[in-house]
Amino acid sequence: MEVRIDESWRRLLQPEFDSPYFAELASFVKSEYSRGRVYPPGKLIFAAFDRTPVDKVKVVILGQDPYHEPGQAQGLAFYVPPDVRTPPSLLNIAKELADEYPERASGARPRTPDLLSWADQGVLLLNATLTVAAERAGSHQGRGWETFTDAVVRRLAEARENLVFLLWGSYAQRKGAVIDRSRHLVLTSAHPSPLSATRGFFGCNHFRSANDYLASHGMPPIRW
Repeated sequence: MEVRIDESWRRLLQPEFDSPYFAELASFVKSEYSRGRVYPPGKLIFAAFDRTPVDKVKVVILGQDPYHEPGQAQGLAFYVPPDVRTPPSLLNIAKELADEYPERASGARPRTPDLLSWADQGVLLLNATLTVAAERAGSHQGRGWETFTDAVVRRLAEARENLVFLLWGSYAQRKGAVIDRSRHLVLTSAHPSPLSATRGFFGCNHFRSANDYLASHGMPPIRW
């Protein structure tokens, strides 16, 4: 299975790729792809790492599972292609953006943000689990991906300074336990899913807060 990953991430994460747990994980994932439909397409499993090199990362947004319906998952947390119906969580992200930047809102329906542009500007859109079986949410949890993405967060936080981590929901917040808050900004809120968005995601002001922090450290803000 051919996968694409930027060389900077390959170097940073090589100890993980060489570890016994990752060998078991890779064997499981290959088996799953050979048996049936798995998302995202195999070549896009590491798309977030390929699109946003280590030295370009400014913001990290942690998701949970890839979307598990046809055409949705592309290897970037919360992103779907423009011709795919906007999932509820992404729609709620759009609503929060419209509230934080009302001058950019247009019409009654919030503009769906261009997450590919985010990634190109330095937003790492990282899911905790990088693969999922079709129509089976959470089906690849507990097989090693969480260990791998914990290491991603830890190694990135150690290698860089003055990053912004947006941790939405308790799952993402647990993964953020290894982040040194004296070196990075960590913002937490409820998850943007319809089940929890009204309990703290709406009104979190994370996008403006992230940009204020970046600007205070001499970095260009993200054009959300």
